[in-house]
Amino acid sequence: MNTKEFARKMNAGNNGFLHLCLNIMMLVAFILCIVWIANWDCMTNAEHPDGTAWIALPIILGCLFTFIYCLHLGGFMIIQPNQSRVLTFFGRYSGTIYDNGFFWINPFYLRRKISLRARNMDVAPIKVNDKNGNPIMIGLVLVWKIKDTYKACFDIDVDTLTTAQKTTEPQGLKGYDTFVSVQSDAALRKVASLYAYDNIESDSTEITLRSGGKEINERLEEELRSHMGIAGIEIVEARINNLAYAAEIASVMLRRQQADAIISAREKIVEGAVSMVELALHRLSEQHVVELDEERKAAMVSNLLVVLCADESASPVINTGTLYQ
Repeated sequence: MNTKEFARKMNAGNNGFLHLCLNIMMLVAFILCIVWIANWDCMTNAEHPDGTAWIALPIILGCLFTFIYCLHLGGFMIIQPNQSRVLTFFGRYSGTIYDNGFFWINPFYLRRKISLRARNMDVAPIKVNDKNGNPIMIGLVLVWKIKDTYKACFDIDVDTLTTAQKTTEPQGLKGYDTFVSVQSDAALRKVASLYAYDNIESDSTEITLRSGGKEINERLEEELRSHMGIAGIEIVEARINNLAYAAEIASVMLRRQQADAIISAREKIVEGAVSMVELALHRLSEQHVVELDEERKAAMVSNLLVVLCADESASPVINTGTLYQ
């Protein structure tokens, strides 16, 4: 994506310590000048003809020196690691300083501090409708940082803050949390509406919010990048950390999930019971333990299935009569 950002390199002339020495020399020179003016009469053994002008001269020099000295002091700045300064000269963008250290630049440059450090945001769960129209609660964890300082400063308006935000937001990132939060909400709503919460059919292979995992997070990151590219914000990581049915349908969906679990368990039980009955009949026939006609086999199968598939332990009934009584 096109950008107007460019880096402004610092050279030897921007060394802050060099200009600090210059400031000290200016201060010493001014003090010596004042002392020299004050001792002029003593050195020449003569009185100055115009006393008013002689008194006004140090005052004028003092005001002029103070203005120049303070103006020069305004050019100093310290840039910490992963910090930057965006420069504008009377409304014109003049580059971004990424170098770290102690520098001096033209004091007429307007400098805006922009942090390049990664920030973490926990987006609170919001209520949205999934692909099937079911209301769900979904939230995400987002890691982001500013990559393009020009777009971050001039392509979006982040100065519309409340009084509370102005006192709590860290310098250089004021207002960006609000922008990121709103855009994250929009992206999360869109992604949630494209997928179902869960598969209604147990054998379905469709990707869902609950089972998608990596695929869902990648789609969410892609959507967030498209929303936040205008602000020069880079999405480092985004993942869903909260997913649940909304309260009004949670109990109903819980019963459906319980029913699915029961049905699945019953299928396993019946499958195992049938194999056990088949094994029992095969062993009895193979080892000639007892010969059963079809009617007795059916009765035996029925009894075994009742015992093996029952929810509770079956109470056995002992037959003390003949085989067919």
